[in-house]
Amino acid sequence: MTTRFDAIIIGTGQSGPSLAARLAAAGRKVAIIERDRFGGTCVNTGCMPTKTLVASAYAAHLARHGADYGVMLDAPVRVDMQRVKARMDTVVANASRSVEKWLRGTSNLRVVEGHARFESAATVRVGGELLEAPQIFVNVGARALLPPISGLDQIDYLTNSSMMRVDFLPEHLIIVGGSYIGLEFGQMYRRFGAQVTIVEKGPRLIAREDEDISQGVLDILRNEGVGVEVNAECMAAEKRGAHIALKLDCGGASRVVTGSHLLLAVGRAPNTDDLGLAQAGVRTDARGYIEVDDALRTTVPGIWAIGDCNRRGAFTHTSYNDYEIVADNLLEGAQRSVKDRINAYGLFIDPPLGRAGLTEAEIRKSGRKALVGMRPMTRVGRAVEKGETQGFMKIAVDAESRQILGAAILGVGGDEAIHCILDTMYAKAPYTVLQRAVNIHPTVAELIPTLLGELKPMA
Repeated sequence: MTTRFDAIIIGTGQSGPSLAARLAAAGRKVAIIERDRFGGTCVNTGCMPTKTLVASAYAAHLARHGADYGVMLDAPVRVDMQRVKARMDTVVANASRSVEKWLRGTSNLRVVEGHARFESAATVRVGGELLEAPQIFVNVGARALLPPISGLDQIDYLTNSSMMRVDFLPEHLIIVGGSYIGLEFGQMYRRFGAQVTIVEKGPRLIAREDEDISQGVLDILRNEGVGVEVNAECMAAEKRGAHIALKLDCGGASRVVTGSHLLLAVGRAPNTDDLGLAQAGVRTDARGYIEVDDALRTTVPGIWAIGDCNRRGAFTHTSYNDYEIVADNLLEGAQRSVKDRINAYGLFIDPPLGRAGLTEAEIRKSGRKALVGMRPMTRVGRAVEKGETQGFMKIAVDAESRQILGAAILGVGGDEAIHCILDTMYAKAPYTVLQRAVNIHPTVAELIPTLLGELKPMA
């Protein structure tokens, strides 16, 4: 027997539920399929749990430094990891239940639990039931990528997902991967009290960023006692008693890091290998990401890919924007495109990094004439008052059009203040509009107009 719908959505990550609800509100008969936990990566193993842990780690860090603010503690700060995890579990469970309750209470929408597989371009099987619809949306997300490290099959290791089950303090946590996930876990567990070593295959941390950002982040981590090893080109792991040894070098070199636990944080892989995409004729790239055009349509008419599985964003906010693009195009006759999206994201170490637009390296590669301004956080009053002066602000503008090309704020409040710049970029306004704004004192954002008044030609 075949059950017919107007639309089928596979996955309840960031873009799926909102799209399902909007299509249902428009009178469409919709099915949404979930095989595991409602809410996807962000709710269950990504943003919400990790930022909850970051908040606990920040509280521990601030308590240890209470004397710097004149607040004296009578006993050493102690972190109860079981209570830390319980707090995180509560936040995650509430969010996941909220998504499920919302979906189950939506008219014209049926929730189907189980694993979905395509049987054709218009049909999906879940268990013993065949679902059919002229429009199908794939929102299956991604999972941790396992690197080709020799000996990995002989040891126990953690990923960002299994780290959510940890309710103890590792003696020495080795983290493979010097990018966003690895850096956030590295700082938080150091603040919880563990010894931490981050190992990066490349020559510097977060290689997609400019070198000054990489160096600034490195300084922040090392100032807190996090060990960092780069240029680890030939990693190999082995068991040594109760510990794990990770060899870092090729040939005769002999760097070895020995720890109690190993976390792999080297990237993500799409959850597309068990969907039967070939049965539907949907094309994927060499890494398994679903190929889409700028309107998120796959190579098969009537099938879209939204969220992390399409390799067009890989962030919660870009996944939600995928939903907005698809829904507006289908229901409002809009012509929205991912090409209109400005690259923007955050690195949620403390202090955080807020990034928008092009890096300096990308601007130089484009050949554009640009102006750039930079200000250390030591010259930002709000940072000085809070006693958090690590990092800097920088912004680059096109010398001819005067539009903002890109910006980075590595420092206290950087993840929020960056939106002043991002919104100006979306408005396609010249930087002078932001320069002449009167921002509130004392804030980090109030220094953005000052920074724009100090632009110099990019070297």
